Amino acid sequence: MIRAIFLDRDGTINPDEDGYISSPSQFEIFPFSGEAIRIFNDLGFLVFIVTNQSGIARGYFTEKDLETIHLKMVQLLAKDGAKIDEILCCPHYPHGVIKEFSCECECRKPNNLFFRQMQKKYNLKASKSFMIGDKPADIEFGLKSGLQTILVRTGYGERTLQAGEIKPDFAVDNLLMAAEAIRRLVQQEKGCVE
Repeated sequence: MIRAIFLDRDGTINPDEDGYISSPSQFEIFPFSGEAIRIFNDLGFLVFIVTNQSGIARGYFTEKDLETIHLKMVQLLAKDGAKIDEILCCPHYPHGVIKEFSCECECRKPNNLFFRQMQKKYNLKASKSFMIGDKPADIEFGLKSGLQTILVRTGYGERTLQAGEIKPDFAVDNLLMAAEAIRRLVQQEKGCVE
């Protein structure tokens, strides 16, 4: 059985209180992110980052800038022994100023093109996989995809919970707590099987 963790980036893996992150110098991860992702790796989950980066369409930064930011992210996570299997990024925004990215698309969360692509590529079992994020679009992405959903209170998570517009399966303080909850679920599953 192949299962995966789909992770939002901003507000889940890294703080995003300062608006758009447009250069590697602005990018830092939460101190617990590497440990959390290493737990997912150790449990045998594939780990995908699914991120809306409309700053490209808005002209705030380029695809090349985003590549260098993601390179830094991968390097920071690797210091804790954490590995990302794929980074899936939507650069689009319908009202953007960069013409080639100014459009409606199927990859911008809450749309779930990236889930469908990964499910087809890896033959994922959706009901045993998870979406973890801090915004309604993250949870909607998970619900559309048949994933279990976890809202973290970091980033916009607390505001998302207070608004009450979306109902995740679980709500936890941060990504590490999500990882620990998933580890307990996996251990319970194994206990039932043995």
